[in-house]
Amino acid sequence: MPEEVYHIPALLPETISALDIQPGGIYVDATFGGGGHSRAIMERLDAGLGGMLYSFDQDEDAVRRAPSDPRFTMVYSNFRFITNFMRYYDVAEVDGVLADLGVSFHHFDDTERGFSFRFDGPLDMRMNRQAGRSAADLVNTLPEERIAEILYIYGELKQSRQMARSIVKARSESPLQTIGRLIDAIRPHIDQRKEKKELAQVFQALRIEVNDEMGALRELLQGALKVLKPGGRLAVITYHSLEDRMVKNFMKTGNFAGNVEKDFFGRIEAPLKPLGGKPIVPTAEETERNPRSRSAKLRVAVKL
Repeated sequence: MPEEVYHIPALLPETISALDIQPGGIYVDATFGGGGHSRAIMERLDAGLGGMLYSFDQDEDAVRRAPSDPRFTMVYSNFRFITNFMRYYDVAEVDGVLADLGVSFHHFDDTERGFSFRFDGPLDMRMNRQAGRSAADLVNTLPEERIAEILYIYGELKQSRQMARSIVKARSESPLQTIGRLIDAIRPHIDQRKEKKELAQVFQALRIEVNDEMGALRELLQGALKVLKPGGRLAVITYHSLEDRMVKNFMKTGNFAGNVEKDFFGRIEAPLKPLGGKPIVPTAEETERNPRSRSAKLRVAVKL
């Protein structure tokens, strides 16, 4: 499958520039996906100088697309295990870590994966189809209160309780196994003027819960801090406010709550220094060429 069909990497030139790639450096791409960022990083590495890239992905479709190159190692795993695998590969420290947290176009466009409300199909949403609960498992087994909580916290839907009540009522008649059945259950609570937006929020919320995306991101950020060398760079591209807030707080303060700690002289004590006050966002030209990049935000920090 051509890369441009599988995925178009967001903020590619900005990300490569932010990482300040050195030919002999060691880097981690925590989200291989279609491989766009990984290939751009590899182009700047020199195997003769020890340049190396380790790319993570837990999706078998992405892993099958991994290139064969002496500068590259594919890690078939969730990026939350970054410290374990760097230890496994005997890598003491790295020069940069990149994570593009967006879902690949391939996932949204594959009717069998269940990531998009545009098609009817199995209600799955698992990045790793070999493990964990599917979205169907969640909506058919979780208590009404927990479903409402997921929709409210991860989808920011004010009508989360009504939706959860309708989901439980619908599943009592027959299990919700398909995208169409889920949409039918929640449709009475969707504002028709905002249908696409609100359905996207519902699917985002379920996807985050199915894949424990927020928990995995916490572990990635903590792990990246451990494996980065002083002066190494952390670059993260987020697509919704929950992710962006977590990344922003961690880069600024070293914790997820955003609590600022200061030393005796009033200087902020943090293990990272954010580069730039505001996140980098796509240009108008990029969003026209790639509309799915419009919500992308790139934040970069250097390890002190």
